[in-house]
This record gives sequence, C-alpha cells and structure tokens, in this order.
Amino acid sequence: MRASQGRSAGLGLALASAFAFGGSGVAAKPLIEAGLDPLHVVWLRVAGAAVVMLPVAWRHRDLLIRKPALLAGFGLLAVAGVQACYFAAISRIPVGVALLVEYLAPALVLAWVRFVQRRPVTRAAALGVILAVAGLACVVEVWSGLSFDALGLLLALGAACCQVGYFVLSDQGGDGDDAPDPLGVIAYGLLIGALVLTVVARPWGMDWSVLGDSASMGGRAVPAALLLGWIVLIATVVAYVTGVVSVRKLSPQVAGVVACLEAVIATVLAWVLLREHLSAPQILGGAVVLVGAFIAQSSTPKAPSGPVAGATVPAPAMPEAQSLDAVVPDTELSAGRAAT
Repeated sequence: MRASQGRSAGLGLALASAFAFGGSGVAAKPLIEAGLDPLHVVWLRVAGAAVVMLPVAWRHRDLLIRKPALLAGFGLLAVAGVQACYFAAISRIPVGVALLVEYLAPALVLAWVRFVQRRPVTRAAALGVILAVAGLACVVEVWSGLSFDALGLLLALGAACCQVGYFVLSDQGGDGDDAPDPLGVIAYGLLIGALVLTVVARPWGMDWSVLGDSASMGGRAVPAALLLGWIVLIATVVAYVTGVVSVRKLSPQVAGVVACLEAVIATVLAWVLLREHLSAPQILGGAVVLVGAFIAQSSTPKAPSGPVAGATVPAPAMPEAQSLDAVVPDTELSAGRAAT
C-alpha cells in the first residue's frame, strides 16, 4: 500500500516536472525572437535559478564535503552538459532530429540497467520505450528536413548521454542514512552549471535591454521579464525539484519515459500560446507517447525472482526514496530540460 502510494505520488511529480520543463520553450522563444541569443537565454535560466536556490545551497553546504563528486556530476551533466550539447547540435542539424536523438535517453537508461548493472529488463518496459520514441518521432515530424551531419548527431547523442546522467544521478544516494537532500543536490548542480555556462555563453556580450521591453507571444505583447521569471522559477526551479524527487520515488527508467511527455506538452503549449498548429501525425504521435509511458510505468510482474528494471516488488519495509539498485518501476532536458 505504501509502495503504491509512493509510486502514485512519484508519477504525479514526474508529470508536473514534464509540464514545467515542457513550458520553457514557449516562454523562451519570444525572448529569442526579441533579440536574445539562445545560449544567453539558457544562461539566464540556469544562473537565475542558481540565485533563487542560494539559501538552499547554504543550508546544505555540508554536501560540498560529503558528496562533491555527485554535485559536480549533476552540475556538469544534468544542468550544463545537456543544454550545451543540445544547442551545439541544433546549430548543425534540424531541431526535430536533435530532439529525437536526445530522447533516446530512456532507451539508454534501460541499456545502462541491462548492460552496466547487469539487471534484466521487462519486455513491457522495453516496449514502452520503443513506443515512446516512435511516438516522439511523429511529434517532432523527424522526416521533414532530415540531414546527416556526423558531428551534429554526435552532439545530440551527447545530450542524450547527459540526459541519462540526469536520471541516474538524481537517483543516486536516495536510500540510506547518508542520503543527500535532493534540494541541496539541485542547488549546487545549478550553481556549478551556471559557472560552466558562463564560460560557454559569455553573457557579458548579451543585449540586456531586451529584458526591459516586451516580447511577442502569439501576437500578444508580454513583458520579457515575466517570461524570464516563468523560465527561472517554473521551468527550472520547480521542474528540477519535482523531477529529481519523482526519480527517487519511481526509478530512472520510469521517470525517463514519462519525461518524453515534455515534447508533447511543449507542442500543445506552442499550439495554444504561439499558434503553432499540430498536424495529424503529431497528434497521433502524442497519443503513442502517452501509451508508451503508461505501459512502461505499469509493467509489474506478479512474482519476480530478482531485481527487474521496470518492475515493482511489494516491500512494505522499503523506504519510498529508492536508490538505483532498488526495484521500482519506470520526463527533458524536451527541449525544456535540454534547451529553451
């Protein structure tokens, strides 16, 4: 009963995270069209969130001594790495292709579980990932404008690998007395990510006057500062907090599949707010993503004989915060997790 409640809460948090991450592109696109460089928007997003989380970082300053490797990995991979690789990729290949390659992350998470941890993976979990990736291909209409650029595809794959780092590192240390507080991990991850992105984005060359003006969202004038506030507070702070907690209540593989909903949410919000209409294949693809996510998270064998990725074992004494070795079922970087 307790495990079921924890799983339901985790799924709700994963969906909230997918919505928050998925809305970042809708808020960021008007800022980019108003004259800000995409990398500058990313830097504003991460640096602003890091400032908001400074009190949390100070409260959990002991993590710098207890978990320095975890903090560095989260900042470099889950925050800076995903976004830097994604933006470098879309400078060479179509956005849809880069997004699809990045969302191979759920499949790569299962590959990590199967080949690195040497744990079996249920067929249902694997099928859910396949359906989610196939549906995502329809959502982004990958067949339009496909071009092969080896370096661009490698950069997109790098974003996917960093996305795996997000899910795996979010799950690390979730069990035991020495478990780091997820808020502390996020706070220091954002601080480290902001430092790295400062070198990459070079914000001293940014046109700061754009933030004091208005931006056009679907033909309506919206204060640029309001859009930036949404990106920082909702699409970053809330999104990362709910995302990391959901991974600990579910598992990297389940949360990774649910994260595919970010692309669907981003597309729907763009349809409503930016008047970017959905095509029939996109609507069909969104439905397939939903089906894939449901199949993966609901795959529960009746009598497992050992740890199985994508499976749930009733264990009343097991805490809800699970580590990567725990047995629990399996949303970004959308472009929401990986870009703006």
